[in-house]
Amino acid sequence: MDMQENSDLIIEQLNAEILKQNQQIAELNAKLKWYEEQFRLSRAKQFSASSEKTTPEQISLFNEAEDSANPELEEPTVETITYQRKKKQAGQREDKLKDLPVEVIEYRLEEHEQVCPCCKGALHEMSTQVRQELKIIPAQVSVVKHVQYIYACRQCETDNITTPIIKAEMPKPILPGSLASPSILAYIMDQKYTSSLPLYRQEQQFSRLGIDLSRQTMANWLLNAADPWLKIIYDRMHEQLLQRDILHADETTLQVLKEPGRLAESKSYMWLYRTGRDGPAIVLYDYQTTRASKHPNSFLSGFTGYLQTDGYSGYGKLAGVTLVGCWAHARRKFTEALKALPTEQKDKPVAASVGLDYCNRLFAIERQLKELSSQERYERRLELSKPVLDDFYIWLKKQRQQTLPKSAFGKAITYCLNQWDDLNHFLLDGRLEIDNNRAERSIKPFVIGRNYVLNIFMCHRETKRIVTRRFPWKSRLINESS
Repeated sequence: MDMQENSDLIIEQLNAEILKQNQQIAELNAKLKWYEEQFRLSRAKQFSASSEKTTPEQISLFNEAEDSANPELEEPTVETITYQRKKKQAGQREDKLKDLPVEVIEYRLEEHEQVCPCCKGALHEMSTQVRQELKIIPAQVSVVKHVQYIYACRQCETDNITTPIIKAEMPKPILPGSLASPSILAYIMDQKYTSSLPLYRQEQQFSRLGIDLSRQTMANWLLNAADPWLKIIYDRMHEQLLQRDILHADETTLQVLKEPGRLAESKSYMWLYRTGRDGPAIVLYDYQTTRASKHPNSFLSGFTGYLQTDGYSGYGKLAGVTLVGCWAHARRKFTEALKALPTEQKDKPVAASVGLDYCNRLFAIERQLKELSSQERYERRLELSKPVLDDFYIWLKKQRQQTLPKSAFGKAITYCLNQWDDLNHFLLDGRLEIDNNRAERSIKPFVIGRNYVLNIFMCHRETKRIVTRRFPWKSRLINESS
């Protein structure tokens, strides 16, 4: 091999090495950019406001005139602009208090005090001055004794072999052999599941009222009352739920302590199913140990109609059900893509802002159609929302070709394209909604209650650690109060 061939081989090897290094550098830069995005997202979730509302400046960044224009809106007059704002009427306070019971306390002068200090003449009632206050009566506990009278016949006692015994009618106890009444059960359930007050804190509350009621006793009451009393109501509501043709569903994680055969750290799921905007609301929870698709398949067995979800694939195996996507989740992806940008790029017209603007235009149309009938909303959506969706789809296909799929912006594009058919299904019926916020609002009290208990535990543990470290002699008192 001559020197020229040797040189060419070395150059070829060097070029291959450079190409390989350039490829490694590009991959490392992509990974670094992804990690930076994840860091900014985690910081935003931890410290930024959780609201997804877009500022007016962001909304008007693109197509401001087209987006804000409404040719059907009448031109306001000077009088309308001048006098549109009105002060709150004084009678609004009375309207808020009109349904409350009223206790009237009158303050009068005694008869011997109704004497004029000037001329000693008799005073008469000239007018009154009224001041109103809100009075609250804290929880009161009393004992209700059910005394059942039993009757017998004296003549039969004397003349017959058997004597009939007749008892006066008396309501049956909700839990035989216990002190529980329907009212105290309802109170404990409301405190725990509506106000997110754990049983151990209720135990402390009852103790301050002079009642020794342990959390174990209350837990037994809740379990024994749930089946069969509440189960009858739950099953009936379940039957009514399946008869509707529009439902919403969502699920969230939780941990259950002391569950047979499972570790305390095991992840479980609370599934939520509820009705749509039509008719009386029915909201049901369903606890399951996994997120498998068999759970909605079982719970919604027999249901046919529209089911609005957040895009989780576990709902996709339901037969006879049309899935409706959630545009709030799609918009959230673009919001996260904007939060993941470096600070110097957030105020610039980046592509993620365009995607967010498309979503905001759809929501703006929905606000215009809020008061219309279902049929009118269906027709107006085809007229106003359908063109926006068509343009958005073309834009998404174009952006996917030039965006890293694992970036925050790439994930937003992928989510929309993967869910595109379901996201468009809200056009099929005017009763359908553009998002699944109705289900999220229903499951939020459970999530808040779960986080509330967790935060109490974490704060208590942190306080215990700090106090024990600084004041060792207090550790025994803290442990006893735990």
